[in-house]
Amino acid sequence: MPVRVDDVMRLCCDLSLHQQMKAAVKHSGRGAFVAGATAFMGGLVGGPPGIAVGGAVGGLLGCWMTSGQFRPLPQIILEMPPQQQQQLYDSIMTIIGRLDWTDAAQLTALVMGNAVLQQKVAAALVTYITQELRAEVQYGE
Repeated sequence: MPVRVDDVMRLCCDLSLHQQMKAAVKHSGRGAFVAGATAFMGGLVGGPPGIAVGGAVGGLLGCWMTSGQFRPLPQIILEMPPQQQQQLYDSIMTIIGRLDWTDAAQLTALVMGNAVLQQKVAAALVTYITQELRAEVQYGE
């Protein structure tokens, strides 16, 4: 991967670490499958009332399975395939493209030293994570 992409990924990791960002990729398909499967099993065991009970239990189980799976955003960024990292790089470069830097440390210092730039990069990062990865972003511990 080119050095500049690595620098921008390091910036995204440092910025998300600084702002204590976490993300959870939603697994709504898995939750829906569990709800449907328990409704079906309930129907086999208890007939029409079993469908209602199985659906309710499955819905709660599916909701529980898909919630609270937050991971630190730097971990998610580093695990993204090169194609997704390139897309994120392109998005961030629309903001920082005019900056001149020699390495990731200098780039991070330039962005972290400018509150407006830091806010714009953070917003672009959150937008990418929520729209492209379909993840929910959370701040803090």
